[in-house]
Amino acid sequence: MTTTRPAWAYTLPAALLLMAPFDILASLAMDIYLPVVPAMPGILNTTPAMIQLTLSLYMVMLGVGQVIFGPLSDRIGRRPILLAGATAFVIASLGAAWSSTAPAFVAFRLLQAVGASAMLVATFATVRDVYANRPEGVVIYGLFSSMLAFVPALGPIAGALIGEFLGWQAIFITLAILAMLALLNAGFRWHETRPLDQVKTRRSVLPIFASPAFWVYTVGFSAGMGTYFVFFSTAPRVLIGQAEYSEIGFSFAFATVALVMIVTTRFAKSFVARWGIAGCVARGMALLVCGAVLLGIGELYGSPSGTVANSRW
Repeated sequence: MTTTRPAWAYTLPAALLLMAPFDILASLAMDIYLPVVPAMPGILNTTPAMIQLTLSLYMVMLGVGQVIFGPLSDRIGRRPILLAGATAFVIASLGAAWSSTAPAFVAFRLLQAVGASAMLVATFATVRDVYANRPEGVVIYGLFSSMLAFVPALGPIAGALIGEFLGWQAIFITLAILAMLALLNAGFRWHETRPLDQVKTRRSVLPIFASPAFWVYTVGFSAGMGTYFVFFSTAPRVLIGQAEYSEIGFSFAFATVALVMIVTTRFAKSFVARWGIAGCVARGMALLVCGAVLLGIGELYGSPSGTVANSRW
């Protein structure tokens, strides 16, 4: 009895065109919405704290959902998880666009995150199924990482322009249209890649949680990404709401952080070769502490001036 699926017959460019949109959309849904966040409490007649949930819940569900959809995709397959997730993403994006109350808007953002999480799981599981033992796998993972690095730089700029000329609803309609196009493409071309013997495999995660090395690197990674996500979720309120940057000005300011991440990633391989993984983690943690101290000093002695910000942007 065969235990493998038919070979993934697409060329590398065709495979990227098929899979990359789902990878990009999951991140884009976070970043493209940022420029209009400070205006949403007034639009939906709610509090800033309620709108903050649309950012924090999206990020939490994006992570938690992968714990759920990973085993589920091993059981029922990659294709149904992908198609269901993309469908939920389209419905949620349209629902968010036409929401007139804050609870409905938060609920649709939560559903959008569920769909995005499912899309990510199915996409990366498919890459592993097809390219784990092929040289193209390294190329695909590298390109996906590069795409995700550029989304925080370009997403807010696109969102600011769309929001400025077409209104905030157009941001979510744009996401829905892009997801619908990707879904239609996948519906015809994305066949199942899960190994036929996958359902028989049972792996315990307990040894992983018992590993000290796992916790050291997990805490380090969580600190780094947590710092970024705190900035991500508070930057619109601080830069637009307090420092009075325009939406376009905020987008370009936010892009500088993404550009630093892109440049740093470019040299990551040489850093690891010189200092080792543990050395890179230690230096990264030290920089996080220095950054936190500088931010604290800046908050105490150099709070942003709305007048200066306006003169710049």
